Amino acid sequence: MLLILSDVHGRFEVVNEQIADAEDRVGSALAGAIVLGDFGLIEPHLRRFFRKHGQRFTRPLAFVDGNHEDFDHFEALVEGYADVFTHWPRGAVRDLDDHRFLCLGGAAYMDAFMTPERAVVKARDIERCLAHPAGAVSAVLSHDCPAGIGVENTPGFEHYGPPGFPGGQRLVEHFHPGLWLFGHHHRWFDAAQGGTRYVGLPQSWDGYVLLDRDDTLSQVRNCLRVTTSPPQGLFGRLFGRR
Repeated sequence: MLLILSDVHGRFEVVNEQIADAEDRVGSALAGAIVLGDFGLIEPHLRRFFRKHGQRFTRPLAFVDGNHEDFDHFEALVEGYADVFTHWPRGAVRDLDDHRFLCLGGAAYMDAFMTPERAVVKARDIERCLAHPAGAVSAVLSHDCPAGIGVENTPGFEHYGPPGFPGGQRLVEHFHPGLWLFGHHHRWFDAAQGGTRYVGLPQSWDGYVLLDRDDTLSQVRNCLRVTTSPPQGLFGRLFGRR
């Protein structure tokens, strides 16, 4: 069984708390955890948790990138912390616990602060996904949602236009996935179109989903009290922002 959560924003202790909650509920160890972007790949967050305090995730963890990561130093940080997590790049197909996932990090463009250039889902990302054979995956993991599935805009964000990135329908028509999981919008979402179920996740401290080997999906609303204080300055402003 897998735990999937989103929008950690550098509060890595939340991941272990949600893993512990999930394992208490199911009564067995999880096969791993996946973060659907906004992991918090920012050096001060990483150094504090993994090096200064010597912490580790209690289960193997992989993440797709969001729009709030340090893209200027992305590759170096992924390599430097490869002992504690794995990055699944855009267009990659990864097998885990009898599932075959298509990975698509990034988000639709909002503005230069919220979505720096490297955070934006581009046409070449969609093409990289489509290079895999039709029907090659069972589920899609993305940070943002695909456009046109009914996700409503967050209050105060209406000026950015309709949520979601273009090109998602092409992926659905090519792969026919039974499940598409995403984060970014900081709230639950659950709807079906055609043969695909779309499930949006809130911030990591508000809940997670469990995905069993038989494709059974459970939404768990487990709200944690966040006790760590966001760093000040630029990195601090990344917390709580979509």
